[in-house]
Amino acid sequence: MVSNDKKANRIKRALISVSDKTGIVELARFLEGEGVELISTGGTKQALKDAGIRVVTVSSFTGAPEILDGRVKTLHPKIAAGILFRRDIPDHQKELDGQDYKAIDLVVVNLYPFAQTVAKGGSEEEIIENIDIGGPTLIRAAAKNFEGVTVLVQPSQYQAFVEEYKATEGVLSLVSRRSHAAAAFKLVYEYDRAINEYFQGGKSTGTEEEFPVSISLDLSKVASLRYGENPHQSAALYRNAADKFLSLVDSEQLAGKELSYNNFVDLDSVVGMIADFEQPFACIVKHTNPCGAACADKLADAYRDALASDPMSAYGSIIGLNRKVDMETAHLLHETEFVECIIAPEYEDAALALLSKKKQRRLLRLPQIGKTGTADHVFRSVAGGFLYQSADKKVVCETELTVVTKTKPTVAQITSLLFGFQLVKHVKSNAIIIIDGAKLVGFGCGQTSRVDAVEQAVKKAGGRAQGAVLASDAFFPMADGVEVAAAAGVRAIIQPGGSKRDEDAIAAADKAGIAMVFTGVRHFKH
Repeated sequence: MVSNDKKANRIKRALISVSDKTGIVELARFLEGEGVELISTGGTKQALKDAGIRVVTVSSFTGAPEILDGRVKTLHPKIAAGILFRRDIPDHQKELDGQDYKAIDLVVVNLYPFAQTVAKGGSEEEIIENIDIGGPTLIRAAAKNFEGVTVLVQPSQYQAFVEEYKATEGVLSLVSRRSHAAAAFKLVYEYDRAINEYFQGGKSTGTEEEFPVSISLDLSKVASLRYGENPHQSAALYRNAADKFLSLVDSEQLAGKELSYNNFVDLDSVVGMIADFEQPFACIVKHTNPCGAACADKLADAYRDALASDPMSAYGSIIGLNRKVDMETAHLLHETEFVECIIAPEYEDAALALLSKKKQRRLLRLPQIGKTGTADHVFRSVAGGFLYQSADKKVVCETELTVVTKTKPTVAQITSLLFGFQLVKHVKSNAIIIIDGAKLVGFGCGQTSRVDAVEQAVKKAGGRAQGAVLASDAFFPMADGVEVAAAAGVRAIIQPGGSKRDEDAIAAADKAGIAMVFTGVRHFKH
């Protein structure tokens, strides 16, 4: 038996007007079965009528026709008052009765597909017509008056609404109505933000700017982390709702303990690295720098070569792979003494079972690797603001190389040099790496002078520097770095060039009888 209070407060009348009609017939049929009067207009009204559902047209409800080719339908005092009147204020009810207005207890609205129209390259006229006016007005009014009105703005809410309606005999809890209101305001905010960004971008005048006057970020919390870079710091992970590119946040953790802040920072470097190579590729990262990296014909060989770069530094590392992990690769990974995380696009079932045996090892799957491109622009926070730049997606080709020495690089050396120059952009500057074939054998990263970076790389490479090639992320300001590399046995160097003392570096290379090529491209990473 329904109590008198519940009878007074239950949903009696609903306004339904949706662009996305997913699930709307089923919802409306349920409401009709519960005796709820349905008001609708346009395509929604027709869809409900076609399904045999009784609908009162908005025009019949308001007594005013739709005008201006449908631009004005629901913008009417009878609609606004029916949604906005306060149920707890007797005078509001009297005013409503005096005007012969009726309460609207449920608003089911979603909006014209503005962002989708922009994304598909719609004309300016089509885009403008997809700026919804009535929809946001209805949503905001219902959300503002959540104490008396329920608002639903997306099909994913319908099932939970129906279940609660049944459980509460049509009187949803205040907590639920407030939650729906929050979702409604979020939708309107995101919608207005998309419109703002369209106009800020200057598309309407054909003067679209790469960097707009203002940028809005829609960040939603994914998880609280155990701590930040250090145990005395707190941290959380957020998702950028507008990001449609390869995203670490979209990865799925399959095994292992909770990821830390530092894990995410290192994993971000790994994801950028493995997305940069088409051949089977493996990298081993510590503190955002590769201490192992290699390409090969198959993934197992790539990982074997990457691990051989510096097995000691691989302890406690993050490993990235750009192919499905097979059993051969899994056995190699499982034998590696201590690995913090492994990320790959997929795992064979048996490989996943084997790697999951070490409970401390975190396993992540990111199927978009190799299928989805990386972001075109990147943010970096500074005190009080953000830096925003186009991403370093430059790939140097053989035709762009300028040989500046008497000795010319061989075909095999050119292949190694190009691999090295693609990899060195992922190493903290000042950055020097030494490459043997398509594998990293020595690295100097984050040094305050370039010769220090060369000396560190040579030390890491040891005898493997003999006959190898070297890549530098920026020019050699002096000849000393070239001399150290040549003395270690390096036979070819790739660098941007552009120093006032380029001739000194070239002369040092000529004296040692090694090849040097300029790219004209710098790959600083700070």
